[in-house]
Amino acid sequence: MAGYGRMRVVAEQRREPLIPNGVMGMLIFVITEAMLFAGLISAFTIIRNSAVVWPPPGQPRLPFAETTLNTAALLLSGASLYWARRRFARSRLQARSPLLLAMALGAFFVIFQGMEWGAMLRQGLTITSSSLGSFFYLIVGLHALHAVVALAVLTYAAMRLQRGWLASSQLGTAEVFWYFVVGVWPVLWMVVYR
Repeated sequence: MAGYGRMRVVAEQRREPLIPNGVMGMLIFVITEAMLFAGLISAFTIIRNSAVVWPPPGQPRLPFAETTLNTAALLLSGASLYWARRRFARSRLQARSPLLLAMALGAFFVIFQGMEWGAMLRQGLTITSSSLGSFFYLIVGLHALHAVVALAVLTYAAMRLQRGWLASSQLGTAEVFWYFVVGVWPVLWMVVYR
């Protein structure tokens, strides 16, 4: 019987994980997604560098300069989420405003990227018009999908924060996903749009 009591004490003394389970799961997911984007960027780079003329004849140039504002909004969104985390550590209620700002800037990015897509379609860039169109809509579209899902995750976190139910690990999980969306975009912007 003495051995049973000792095992029970040891079980009760378990340490908290170094990284919360949700954050670790999201990190694993983000690493696999980073590999997916790396493969797509590599394929795009090979196709672009092997082309005699780029963009292909009859296809518009991608609006690098016009996308600067969207890129700045997304980067500011990441900074605002960092600010929300800092405030969350002091007082959960203080995190609400920067979290909502991060979401608003992220929504701005998604909406204006959608408007850019519409403009590119009107200029004749479609998924079947050229390899540029195929890669543009695949890579940027996949990023847009990630951004929309990450915004949904941030919205869920904001709702839990509003109700007083948001745990630090849940905010951390949402942060990892959003920082991935924010961090991969400048790479895509510099490679695909130039």
